[in-house]
Amino acid sequence: MSNFPVLGDISAERFLSEYWQKKPLLIRNAIPNFQPPVNGNDLAGLSLEPEIESRLVVGKDWQIEHGPFDEQRFQSLPEKNWTLLVQAVDLWLPEVSDILNHFGFLPRWRIDDIMVSYAVDGGNVGPHFDNYDVFLLQGEGQREWSVGGRCDHNSALLPHENLRILANEKFTEKWTLNCGDMLYLPPKFSHHGVAIGECTTYSIGFRAPTVTEMLDDLTSELISNDDNSNDVLTDPLLTPEMATQPISSEYLEQIRSLLNKTLDDDELLLNWFAQFMTQPKYPELINETGEHREACISAHTGAVKNYCNSVPKR
Repeated sequence: MSNFPVLGDISAERFLSEYWQKKPLLIRNAIPNFQPPVNGNDLAGLSLEPEIESRLVVGKDWQIEHGPFDEQRFQSLPEKNWTLLVQAVDLWLPEVSDILNHFGFLPRWRIDDIMVSYAVDGGNVGPHFDNYDVFLLQGEGQREWSVGGRCDHNSALLPHENLRILANEKFTEKWTLNCGDMLYLPPKFSHHGVAIGECTTYSIGFRAPTVTEMLDDLTSELISNDDNSNDVLTDPLLTPEMATQPISSEYLEQIRSLLNKTLDDDELLLNWFAQFMTQPKYPELINETGEHREACISAHTGAVKNYCNSVPKR
């Protein structure tokens, strides 16, 4: 049996067979003596950088603002009911990236990023569901999580311009997470996290591309690698009557056959999929040799630390 402390007393085999993409799991003290590597001031500093994706969700009606922000915005925020979310913090801060070392029971290419949020009392992003797996690791402070059942495209939503807020969702479980506790949620399970006082939460999210996204990327790859050897659509045996009739089912069969022939190329699919699932979240941080521009990241991180020191402590 493979044991990973982050899963508590559950083996990796049991977690993957009984919980992964099947049902939620609360893990108390998933990382014992967890020392959160960033705090609210650090995240505020990161959100000042134009290269870093960040959002503010403010008020009980969940008004959303997109970064980069300036220092004055944080000085004008209310005392309650707002959340700052910063995407891909693991890319910018090695101390956050180190958290991924606890998840060696999952393929590294499945991991998308670590989003870190800071919230004041009552801060939340509304009851919702995600289309991907996520581990919610509690950092500083406490957050109360309510968890319900599996949702789908028919689940009722409140009218909101930017967020998918569930309407009248009935939750079946409620837990308060302390520092080092962790909640695993499979795709599409409803959940709602509300800050109790000030807190930070680390969201380890996983890549979950849609069929449309995969077909779009695969098509682009096929076009870029076109060697003029592709088969082309030809006509079945035509009759004059077919000129005024709906498209013959024989055309449909031929189209399906041509597409299936392409999809039956295992080498092509594997090479494309490996490239697709490992595409960097921020391509601009890749240099001409295909490696991350470490110097660039380090320079921005240094600037971030300077910003952090300039943001007033709350």
